[in-house]
Amino acid sequence: MKRVPTFFLSMVLATATLAACGTPTGTSTTTQNTTAVGATAAASAATMAPTSMAATSMTDATAATSGGSGTTIRVYSSLPRQGQSKSQTDSVVNAIKMRFAEDKNQVCGGKFTIDYVDLDDATAAKGSWDEAAETGNANKAVSDPAGMVYIGTFNSGAAKLSIPVLNNANMVMISPANTYVGLTKPLAAGEPDKYYPNGKRNYTRVVTNDAVQGLADAAWAAKLGVKKVYILDDQQAYGQGVAGLFEKNAKTMGLTVLGHEGIQAKEQNYTSLMTKIKDLGPDMVYFGGIVDNNAGQLLKDMRAVGMTGDKVKFMGPDGIQTDPFITAAGKDIAEGAYGTVAGLPLSKLGAKGQAFLKAYKDKFGVEPQTYGPFGYEAAAVTLQALNQVCKADRAAIRDAVFATKDFDGVLGKWSFDKDGDTTLQTIQGYIVKDGKWEEANFFNNGQWEK
Repeated sequence: MKRVPTFFLSMVLATATLAACGTPTGTSTTTQNTTAVGATAAASAATMAPTSMAATSMTDATAATSGGSGTTIRVYSSLPRQGQSKSQTDSVVNAIKMRFAEDKNQVCGGKFTIDYVDLDDATAAKGSWDEAAETGNANKAVSDPAGMVYIGTFNSGAAKLSIPVLNNANMVMISPANTYVGLTKPLAAGEPDKYYPNGKRNYTRVVTNDAVQGLADAAWAAKLGVKKVYILDDQQAYGQGVAGLFEKNAKTMGLTVLGHEGIQAKEQNYTSLMTKIKDLGPDMVYFGGIVDNNAGQLLKDMRAVGMTGDKVKFMGPDGIQTDPFITAAGKDIAEGAYGTVAGLPLSKLGAKGQAFLKAYKDKFGVEPQTYGPFGYEAAAVTLQALNQVCKADRAAIRDAVFATKDFDGVLGKWSFDKDGDTTLQTIQGYIVKDGKWEEANFFNNGQWEK
């Protein structure tokens, strides 16, 4: 697993260890950041970090020095805008822009204009999120006097890096996709306190965490008749976390765990690994990880060695429940694969959710991907907090976000708990049929519907 380069550690603190989503007013810019730009770090990083891709708007280019006119509030998002997660983050970004545009990119009766900046925390070289890019994005946001809110991240490992940077600057963070438990609740040693150096929580998420998903996935495996399972993970925070919780719950439910190991994400094939697993006679292979980390190749090699779909099931969490997973594995090979996603499926969204889906499809010509509604909700929470505070005060905005209670949004009615987690506790189960993910089961109040 890659470590953060030494010159970045001073910015994210030794506590942030690696283990482990056109407007009428204002502007929206997509940038790729691969260098830390915090005021205290810029000089030391300048000769070591790669040059960042230049922003395409004057507003963004002058943000760090001008801080806007005093009537601009800048909202940043940091998501992988290239690689196999891009289809998901396109929906998130589109939804954020939609929600801000609905209020004419203004808050407090026009006192402030919202300038939304869409940052990329992925690189072409990695094809997924990158440690240096995410750290650079966080530093860019906190070094901007007009920067008040950070919507992100998509990957939990990225959040481990940016939370401490933002925390020291009292900037609130709202994730539309992170599910790793240790970001908000005790899990690994020192978690979650080590991510909050100033002692005050600044991180929230509108998506259910893996404590629920790990339980739900194990319970679904049991309902499907699985007796013996082999567990794999991609050695990132999210993948290790959900796989570990799946293992814990599977054992509690009486399933035999034949083994659990991490994979090297960039291997050309996993034939030897899958041959070893086949010889153990599993009913299921469970993969905790993201599609970017070779989930499709795992399934291809699993089927190639003779673990056919009628004999050995394949399941993963929301990290694989994407169209690029089906593309990577191949339509026929992906047939019958199971995936789960935290939150409500599109079909179960209430009246506000259905109105969002219609508006999104009318505007973009397609339905949003899974995390589109979560991006919209994160933007809606942002607007509510900004309208309540009506001043460019990071700490006050952070506190207003944490005070969110009985929020009636596109995801339903929910609140943030004291740790920044949503009170929503639902999981949707999917299966690949005819090359598409279809809704298959629904987990609520601790049990599956069928």
